Amino acid sequence: QLYDEYSRNGLINEVQIMKVSYKKTVGNGAEREIGKAELRKRAGLSSATFTKLRKNQEVTLGVMLKIAEVMQCNAGDMMDFLPDDKVIPVEEDVE
Repeated sequence: QLYDEYSRNGLINEVQIMKVSYKKTVGNGAEREIGKAELRKRAGLSSATFTKLRKNQEVTLGVMLKIAEVMQCNAGDMMDFLPDDKVIPVEEDVE
């Protein structure tokens, strides 16, 4: 609702799209001496889910919580949100 109000009042004219990077997850595993296969096994993740992580595709919060438990860390230690270089203009309502 707040977004809609801001766009109607001309306060927002574009939206920056963000993407997620899970590169820290693999890096933190190496620091903790947990290999990719071991991390996947301990967290109980399928190979398809782990492939999504490697490709920086969206995974569920539940997946991230399982990894956090194994690695004893929090979300900020595992991922970053980065600009996607996509900007979507907010279209004005035509009445």
